[in-house]
Amino acid sequence: MRIEVTSADVAVSRYAISPLGEAMSALRLCAGQNTVTGLTPWVTRARPTFDLLRRTVPAVDALLALQRRGAYNADFLQPPPDGTARDFTDELAIVRSTPLARARDELARNLAGHRTPPANARRIYESPDVVDQLADGIEAAWVTLVEPDWQRLRAILERDLLYRAGRLLAYGWGAAVADLDPRLRWVPGPAVGFLDIADRDLRTYPLTGRGMLFVPTVFGSLMCYVEQPGPYAIVYPAAGVAELLGPPDPTRPADALDRLIGRARAAVLRTLVAPATTSQLVAQLGLSLGGVGDHLAVLRDAGLVTRARAGRTVRYRRTSLGDALAESG
Repeated sequence: MRIEVTSADVAVSRYAISPLGEAMSALRLCAGQNTVTGLTPWVTRARPTFDLLRRTVPAVDALLALQRRGAYNADFLQPPPDGTARDFTDELAIVRSTPLARARDELARNLAGHRTPPANARRIYESPDVVDQLADGIEAAWVTLVEPDWQRLRAILERDLLYRAGRLLAYGWGAAVADLDPRLRWVPGPAVGFLDIADRDLRTYPLTGRGMLFVPTVFGSLMCYVEQPGPYAIVYPAAGVAELLGPPDPTRPADALDRLIGRARAAVLRTLVAPATTSQLVAQLGLSLGGVGDHLAVLRDAGLVTRARAGRTVRYRRTSLGDALAESG
């Protein structure tokens, strides 16, 4: 598909976080319906919890049976955020408020031409309380899989959206979307240009001044919302996702970068795959504020990172030398 962008869309484009979207994506990741580079250890750690969830909450399998790649998925189960500061409870309330008629229509469209779902899933789809049952499944996924890691997850997502928003305002669309996903590319045009997404949909969707909503994800993959009346939105993989694993694992064999500059300092350097503040690094890595500050000072003195002030915050980023060292380790 192509999404047509004009100059009027830059100022009104926004970035947002979706806790509910992470819960849905975590389910798919654990079920093997999606893969995220670097998160295999997280999936391994979460597998017993996920297996118990499937055994005790029937709606989980009903949610997973709806997943379709490159085709329609029921919108009411994962509505895009609207750019306001909604938490999981707010998003889940929106799902629960879905009228039964709309839910049935979207489920029928989702399942059309799809493999026949298991009998237990069909019973849930046909139930008069299908919306609440599916919402219960999403809530169970949040509580067991996502919420325990949410502080670190949120740090990853907030860091990424601040970085992308800064690039959009400073350098325009081309720079903002340059490395969002291999399937997405920027095509300059006579007005401003197009977001070209490699999928089965060959249509062009004009934004016409409504702007785009960008939603970073840790557990998910590239996904586009172009159904009206909702906002146009792109869900894209956040940078630095592998650092969800947290502080350096003391049982992991040290690699060359660990041996060269120390395990914790190497973790700080690797985490700066996207710019971050000291507090974001603390939340993401589980290290002390003083420890992170000391590591940043040494890395800066060595020419591996640099810092820049934006308003009241100071953000650190890797230099080209830091990139080369982190990627070779």
